[in-house]
Amino acid sequence: MSEAIMKPPLAERQTLLGWLRKNLFNSWSNAILTVAAAWLTFVTLRGLITWVFTEADWAVIQTNLRLILLGQYPIAQVWRIWVSMLLLSFLIGNSLSIWGKGKTSTRFTIGLVALLVALAFVVSGPSRTWLLAMGALLAAGWWLARGAGKAMRSVVGIGWVIWPLIFILLLRGFGDGGPLPQVGTNLWGGLMLTFMLTIVGIVFSFPIGVLLALGRQSDLRIVRWFCITFIEVVRGVPLITILFMAQLMLPLFLPSGVTIDRVLRAMVGITLFSAAYLAENVRGGLQAIPKGQYEAAYALGLSTTLSMGLIILPQALRLIIPILVGQFIALFKDTALVAIVGLFDLVGIARTVLAQPAFLGTHREVYAFISLLYWVFSYAMSYVSIRLEDSLGVGKR
Repeated sequence: MSEAIMKPPLAERQTLLGWLRKNLFNSWSNAILTVAAAWLTFVTLRGLITWVFTEADWAVIQTNLRLILLGQYPIAQVWRIWVSMLLLSFLIGNSLSIWGKGKTSTRFTIGLVALLVALAFVVSGPSRTWLLAMGALLAAGWWLARGAGKAMRSVVGIGWVIWPLIFILLLRGFGDGGPLPQVGTNLWGGLMLTFMLTIVGIVFSFPIGVLLALGRQSDLRIVRWFCITFIEVVRGVPLITILFMAQLMLPLFLPSGVTIDRVLRAMVGITLFSAAYLAENVRGGLQAIPKGQYEAAYALGLSTTLSMGLIILPQALRLIIPILVGQFIALFKDTALVAIVGLFDLVGIARTVLAQPAFLGTHREVYAFISLLYWVFSYAMSYVSIRLEDSLGVGKR
């Protein structure tokens, strides 16, 4: 026999009309505000909806979709990116099932799968097959992780640590021959380059930022003053200045004949900039930990390193999860600045697309689509942050 479905008492059940009356029309003032807000929304969105469905020339996006997403990455090697996306889809499905919240997780998973299937019927060729495979793996990952225990959570966590390394290895390749020939970074572009800059910035700035925060509180003066100087100098200049320094000034200090890849220089600049801000966020988390936690750790006989690594730092990082995710979202959007120094990220590729004679005057279509891409990924990171906060009980006792 199936379990009975628990329903609220009859007095607490509401129909749609009952909900509207209780929340939107429970008084004359609220009713007037509701009608005014609905009218203002209609007036605001009417022109936008009309433009999207009747006036906009979306052929510019359909024709240049591959360029916007992958830049000039060789067609014969695109399968590497798709394999990385398949692994990512499986991990996302696992994570939604493990750390998601009931029906919200299920609806979000169904929505992502539906979006991938819809995109599959918009494109043609091999991309359709890959998108359908991504949807299938996302659903499979969600299904297999249902009711997962601590062991499965650990495996998925390790998967998230390993995936960026796999992505970079597949994207870059090695050697001139073999199954994974090396692809120069001059061919990277579009969403792929933006995604890569963000991943590298997040993965490498996190440990550097934590070390800088710990070093700023060190008893060794040399270490403390080095960390303070680095943090304050980097935080005192805008990111675009650091990018210009990395792209234009750094070669002046290198021996003749020695060059550093332009994308690598941008990655280093973004990583160091993000690490300085992250260090201050972590320091704030460390200062929020009560002194009693330090004293309890020392009373147990733990050394400074063990007490910091096992007791203090985990609590501090747990407290600043919302701040960290906000910084990572800002980092994702700040990567658009690399277009100013000559790299073809999403914004740089948009300029290339708009320079095509066949699509002159399609600025609104191109930038609207790119804005949508930024919003989708930013919202996804925000959603993951909220679910992680709920699972860890951030802000609750």
